[in-house]
Amino acid sequence: MSGALFARAPASVDLESTVSLGQLPKQGVQMYALIHQGGPFATEKDGVVFGNRERLLPLKKRGYYLEYTVPTPGLSHRGVKRIVCGGQPTVPDVCYYTADHYASFRQIVP
Repeated sequence: MSGALFARAPASVDLESTVSLGQLPKQGVQMYALIHQGGPFATEKDGVVFGNRERLLPLKKRGYYLEYTVPTPGLSHRGVKRIVCGGQPTVPDVCYYTADHYASFRQIVP
């Protein structure tokens, strides 16, 4: 149809796409440890609900996913790197890393 708009089907995380904890930037490793310790976190945005609006992560009830900033040295803002974890705050079921502000995710394997 000419002029019709088509919605893109939601993507999903390729469960084969993983990143080991040791492959994360140093700041990501530090944030991963802080998540499991319950903080302290550098920004008020750390530990807030991640809405999964992009629908790239497996669909879960709102509030399941929390997001955390992975600092980028030299930036005066939060940057684009995040860790998103699902489950209990200090004992998450799963954590994902994104280096491109939610465009893609890789599951973190310790």
